[in-house]
Amino acid sequence: MNAQAEEATSVGDIVKLAFSLVVMVAGIVAFYYFSDFQLLYRVLGLVALTSGAVAVSFTTAKGREFWGFMLEAKQEFKRIVWPTRDEAVRTTLMVFLMVFIVGLILWLLDMFLFWGVQLLMNLGIK
Repeated sequence: MNAQAEEATSVGDIVKLAFSLVVMVAGIVAFYYFSDFQLLYRVLGLVALTSGAVAVSFTTAKGREFWGFMLEAKQEFKRIVWPTRDEAVRTTLMVFLMVFIVGLILWLLDMFLFWGVQLLMNLGIK
């Protein structure tokens, strides 16, 4: 949990988020309502309304918090140590080999269990 005390959401933030939601829904409704217009214009309108709604939602406390989270995630992503090509190929081949071995074991187990059940069923018929 965050060390900071949780702030109460202000009325202005709630209004902004509700407005963003209304704009998004209106954009989707308008996209289908104006189906006689070219698709390019409808998509551009939808993108413009979506961008506006996202911009308004980023002005809220939750939006700023989300943006900070995204920036921190970007920094963490830069710290990842990626495997070399040889390590990736070796690990992939090991996974394929293990999948093949487990598949072979399960196939043999299934074959012997089927053989045992068939043997028991034939003994009951005689």
